[in-house]
Parts: sequence; structure tokens; C-alpha cells
Amino acid sequence: MKAIEIRNKYLNFFKEHGHKVIPSAPLIPENDPSVLFTTAGMQPLVPYLLGEKHPEGTRLTDYQKCLRTNDIDEVGDNRHLTYFEMLGNWSLGDYFKDEAIAMSYEFLTKELGIDPNLLSVTCFAGDSDAPKDTVAANAWKKAGIPEERIYFYGKDNNWWIAGEEGPCGPDTEMFLDTGKPACSEKCGPDCNCGKYVEIWNNVFMEYYKAKDGTISKLKQQNVDTGLGLERMAMLLQGKETPFDTELFLPVMEELEKLAKVENIESRRIVAEHLRSSIMVISDGGKPSNIDRGYVLRKLLRRMTRHLNKLQINLDELGNLIELYVQTLKELYPDLEKNKEMIKQTIIAEKDKFMKTLAHGEKEFEKVAAKAKQENKKVIDGYNIFKLYETYGFPPEITADLAKEQGFEIDLSSFDKLFKEHQEKSRQGSEQKFKGGLAEQNEQTTKYHTATHLLHKALQIVLGEHAKQNGSNITIERLRFDFTHPEKMTPEQVKQVEDIVNEQIQNDLLVTCEEMTLEEAKAAGATGLFENKYGEKVKVYTIGNFSKEICGGPHVTHTGELGHFKIKKEESSSAGVRRIKAILE
Repeated sequence: MKAIEIRNKYLNFFKEHGHKVIPSAPLIPENDPSVLFTTAGMQPLVPYLLGEKHPEGTRLTDYQKCLRTNDIDEVGDNRHLTYFEMLGNWSLGDYFKDEAIAMSYEFLTKELGIDPNLLSVTCFAGDSDAPKDTVAANAWKKAGIPEERIYFYGKDNNWWIAGEEGPCGPDTEMFLDTGKPACSEKCGPDCNCGKYVEIWNNVFMEYYKAKDGTISKLKQQNVDTGLGLERMAMLLQGKETPFDTELFLPVMEELEKLAKVENIESRRIVAEHLRSSIMVISDGGKPSNIDRGYVLRKLLRRMTRHLNKLQINLDELGNLIELYVQTLKELYPDLEKNKEMIKQTIIAEKDKFMKTLAHGEKEFEKVAAKAKQENKKVIDGYNIFKLYETYGFPPEITADLAKEQGFEIDLSSFDKLFKEHQEKSRQGSEQKFKGGLAEQNEQTTKYHTATHLLHKALQIVLGEHAKQNGSNITIERLRFDFTHPEKMTPEQVKQVEDIVNEQIQNDLLVTCEEMTLEEAKAAGATGLFENKYGEKVKVYTIGNFSKEICGGPHVTHTGELGHFKIKKEESSSAGVRRIKAILE
């Protein structure tokens, strides 16, 4: 069963069970400063898990494009991916454990044809925060899973929360028995021997974890599920790795033809990082030295390095991108539309990296000359790491150059420094999750409303071309990107500020209506990323001043906002300006 068939079966199954199909949110999150990329299907739905009303109702299903970079350096083995697709279904205060489990069992056994005898499940064992999940266990028994294949584990295995705070709860996970022999008498779904592979997770989100660690009940019971498409395609096709499925195989085979050196790990890295980069760029990502742009740059440079390792002519990149677009366009039609932009971005970054490599080679010559002068036979780990960190110069290239000049290299001390660097990077990445995916409070709600006033004020002062290009909200400030070709004058900044404050002083009523996208457009509502909306949308109207399609939440009167102050107006990228502002 191909990936597209699995996705379609999933969406159709849940549609038949009363769920509305909603579109995938972009890989680059809107209004969520807590993460660099969309990392899970629930991430764009957090306001609704917390009680906001979704325009499409209480039963939803979708496929969600996701990117996780914690294991970027593990890519190259037989299972790690950075980009993946997650299939999900949600109940927002509608059905709960019994119905969710019954549907999961039916989909796996009837729709996908999985032998029920190969299924095992895990449930939450209980602790001081929440009781043992006998309700889920009994629902599995009722569905057809015998008691001996129901396992109970603690929070490490069967509790789900994104980040440090936010909606959370016990989960039940489904595992497929691969038929491999048990590694011991205690072998079970929590074992990493490869006998059991997790295929689906149902999270019962009825709790909220606060910053201080306290757990309280949400006002509604939610179900949030996630089924990985690549993994399911691999298992149903009887393949050993995702790289053997139709999602990767055409590119893997082409790389094998082009390579002058046989290296399966390098081929996987090129195939995976190229696919991930294509998806990020198609959703608006650009390489840079900070945040998500840095992650994209790292993916592209690691890919380029391994193309070099395979001795593949880098001019083949355009053809490889074309092959991927053809391979994936049924799943992601936007790739065809964005193909030329994707090619230009990747090839420009490759060219830039080749200059970096040339620079790194010069720096290596200096290191080698000094070592000769000091009569050293070994290039130490500090210099190898400095070349890597400062110039992006790969250690394997340093090793090749050292060998040519008769040096050995101290890789063990490099590895130590690299691991320390990796740990710092990982901690830095985890900082992006601080505040969780649900930093939705009184202050962020105010800032969210203020962006609507700012957007309209910019269009009044600068013209209709000043459209929102993205925003980022924390409890300290709002950041708002908009299309405009030049720096705003101090007079224009003051004018925008005054217009926003005037609307705050007018204490305008903020109202919300649900309507179709066509009705919203006819009513004059503005909106971002139109392809992300479902059939019905929420339209927030602020007095007679502003009308925008938005998921919320917002204040009820603009008088609640306080005084609006623009702290900075600067360039964000070509043709895009950025405003940072606060509410005093």
C-alpha cells in the first residue's frame, strides 16, 4: 500500500466517522515563538484543545507536515528522518477513550488489513497526577486485544506533552510485532530490540501542566492522535527502512547510479536532507545564520558535503530536485508550483557552501604550516573543531587533507568537543520549546489582537501592498513582518502608532463570526496563507476598523490593550520590513 493510499484511506475513514478534513498547517508556524518548525499535528490546534471553538466543529482529521531536528546528526542510519508526515484525528470535547480506541482498532485491522494478532498496546500505569488508565485498557479488551498484549508503563512511555507546559495527558500507543524473536523474557513494547514498532499514539488530553509543574484538569476532554505515514508505508510494504519505499526510492536509486563511491549512509543523508529542505523552502523557509534558517542551512550543507563524499557532480542537484518534485507531487502539489524557487534557493546555498569549503582549505593550510613549523605529526582536535565550527569545514575533509600532507588527526579530542557543542545546541533547541506550545494567556491574547490593529494601520499609512508576512508573539512583545519596499520614515512610524492607539482608546468591540472562505472574502476580510483554511473560517471584526480571518484568541474590547508603542522598525528580508512593538 503506497503512502498516498494510506493517507487517503485515513482521511476518508475519519470523514465517514463524522470528522471534518482540515488542511495541513505550514511547516513554519504562525504566531508560535515556542518552536522553530511545526513538530506535531496538535501544534496548530492548541487554542482549540484549550477550549477555543474550531470553525469546522469538534471532530477533525488531517495530515500534518512536520520537521523535528533533535536527531539531525543521527540521519544516515536506517530509521531517522527530520521531515515526516503525521496523520491525525482530534476530538475537541466530543468523544473520548472508548470511541477513539474502537476507531483506531477498526482502521488498523479493517482498513489497513493488519493481523490483530500482531498488535500490542500500552497504557498509562498511573501516578500522583493521574490514575491508572483502566478505561483505555478495558476499551482495548472490548475491541479485541487480549489482556496479555496490554502493557502498563509510567510517564516516560505513556504520557504526552509538547514542551514544558501546556495541554497534556496519558496516552495509549499501538505496536506492531515485526516477528523478530524476543530478546528476553521481559521483552515488550518498551524494548528497543526491534521486535515491537510503534505505529500510532492516542493522547487523552484532559490535563494542563503549568510552568510551576502543577497539573490541573482542562475544561474539556480531548483526543489527539498521531500516525507516522513514512513508518506505516514501510511496515505495510514489508520494507526494512523508509528509504526503500516509493517516497525515497527513485532518488536513492539515482544517487546510486551517480555515485563513484559506494556509501549507503551518505546516500540516505543526501536523500533525507534534500527532501526535508525542499519541503521547508516550499513553505517559505530561507537559509540564514539564525533559528530555522540555520537549521535549513545545516541540512543543505550536510547534504552537499555527502554529495562530495559520494563524488557526485554538484551540477546534478537541479535534476535531483526535479526527480523529487515528480516523486512527491501527488502528495504535495505545491512542490510543482514552487519548483523553480526551490531550485534557485538550494543551488545558491550550495554555491555559497563551496566558497566556504575553499575558505576552509586555506585555513587548513595555515594550521598545517604551523604544525610543520612546530614539528608536530598530529593535527589536534581543537583545530579540527575550530575549522568545523568557524568555517563549516567538515572533519572528514580535514582528515583527507591531513593524510595528503602526512599528518594524523586527533579525532577522539574532536569528538569530545563536538559532543559538547552538540549538547549545547540541543539545549538551545530545547529552549525553543520553553513555554510549551500553548503560551496562550491574557498578555499574548492582547498582543494577538494588537497585530490586527497594526496590520490595518500599516495599510492606511503605507498602502494596500503592506500585507502581513508573518508574526511572532511572546508575553513580552509582538513582532510583525509586512511587505514594503523601503524603510518607514519616523513620521510614518508615529502615524501608525497613533492610529493603533486611537482604536484602543475608542474601546472597539471585537466580535467573531463563522462563515465560508468565500463569504469571508465577500465581506472584505483579509487573511493569510489561504490554502491553510478549511471550508469554514473564523472572522474577527474590530469595530468598523478591521476584519480578518484568524483562529484567535482575542480580547473582547480594544480598551483592554493598554498603550501601543513601536520599539523598532527594521528590514526582515528583501521587500519585507519588521516591526517590534510592546503594550505598556
